[in-house]
Amino acid sequence: MIEVEVFPHRYLKATTTEKFLNEIYSLDTVERVIIHGQPLPKTVYYGPARGTPVNHSERKVINVHGVPVELTVMAGRFWITLKDDSEIEKIEEICKSLFPFGYNIKVGKFTRDKATVTDYIKYGERVVNMMDRSLIGLTDPRSKFDSAVKIIPKEKDEETSSKE
Repeated sequence: MIEVEVFPHRYLKATTTEKFLNEIYSLDTVERVIIHGQPLPKTVYYGPARGTPVNHSERKVINVHGVPVELTVMAGRFWITLKDDSEIEKIEEICKSLFPFGYNIKVGKFTRDKATVTDYIKYGERVVNMMDRSLIGLTDPRSKFDSAVKIIPKEKDEETSSKE
């Protein structure tokens, strides 16, 4: 498994984020994409205006390979998990076409792959031991799983599904 960090030099609008994710998910070796950025809350968290709605123009629902995804952050960084390094050049080409303002790409290890004490405290030993290993490290311990993670299924190849 290879992890690639794509760091555009600007925060992305929802339309650019949608184009980028659709092109990335069309690659064969992509397993998952994690998006980091500035939060786009629905309501004001604190202060005198606490609880009033925030009408940010970039908090939209985008369509990624047929799955509606609500953007809760202004996309500023992507961690892409690949099966192997054969399509890193394709990621570079996608970035060149969509990010004319510049970007950085790094290959490394950005997510954790083993459960921590926090995971055991939040979910319990039984749940952590039964949990899919690809979900470890995806959520903030203080968040609810449904609001923090959106799973976009990878479609099976037509050849493999016809053999089964």
